[in-house]
Amino acid sequence: MTPNPARRRDRGFSLLELLVAMMIIAVLGTLGFSQYKKHSAQARYLKAQDDLKIVAEGLDQYYLKHGRFPDFGSFDAMIDGNSTLVKESLIKPGMSAQDPFGQPYEGKSTRITYELKCAGDPGNPEDAGAIVRTPGQMTNSSPVSGQGPGGAPKADTPVVDAGAPK
Repeated sequence: MTPNPARRRDRGFSLLELLVAMMIIAVLGTLGFSQYKKHSAQARYLKAQDDLKIVAEGLDQYYLKHGRFPDFGSFDAMIDGNSTLVKESLIKPGMSAQDPFGQPYEGKSTRITYELKCAGDPGNPEDAGAIVRTPGQMTNSSPVSGQGPGGAPKADTPVVDAGAPK
């Protein structure tokens, strides 16, 4: 007895059906991966901002306690286990000397001021540019908030005034 041709056809998928399904999976995977890369870069940029904020706040606390900033010639000296910032528990021990993009943080401090720098994302300097922290201010280009240097809106970001008459 030979099998019914209609029955035989229902047992599997055709090559065309498999190719369409694989194409849909490939398109969805490509879109998902690009979004993953975008959000991953934003997370690294925010981590760099946070690291500089922690050290800047430690330097500010030192200034409030001693009336001057400590003398450090490099960022590495600031985060070293023997630095006064770590010994006085003003910053957490074991901080990384490299930013999340693999480049070294830069920084120095004198008795009257300090400057901390991160070069930003080398692959996307327009949206995740350099971060600079000095006493009382921070300059950066934030990919998350749509703000440019100093917290001002970027040129392509519309400014909305909630109190303006319509």
